[in-house]
Amino acid sequence: MAKAIHSMIRVLDEARSVAFYRAAFGIDVVGRYPFEGFTLIYMAGGESPFEVELTVNHGRADPYLLGDGYGHLAFSVDDLDAERARMIAAGLAPGDIKQMDRDGAKFGRFFFVTDPDGYKIEVLERSGRFA
Repeated sequence: MAKAIHSMIRVLDEARSVAFYRAAFGIDVVGRYPFEGFTLIYMAGGESPFEVELTVNHGRADPYLLGDGYGHLAFSVDDLDAERARMIAAGLAPGDIKQMDRDGAKFGRFFFVTDPDGYKIEVLERSGRFA
């Protein structure tokens, strides 16, 4: 059986991206590996072994084109309202809280926040399927 271990995104500025993911989700650098032409930075938190891999291509100055194929990363939290308020206080500009219903019942409650490179990150309340 396969095990999901990380999701990779390309970022322009290592320090700016690390600071965003640390402030937004409380994850921190667990590994940093410079190679010729690029650096890989792995970030994770204590609640899950899953990692976000930030790839910085050396010498790149232009922002990445996200296109229409990228979906999003997702993090779950116990208290969605408190987490959104914390992000607002940190100046991270999260979107409005939304609720998605299915068959007359709550399926998910969430908001999105955008990282410095334009990637959308979904923040889901821990309940139901997302507990």
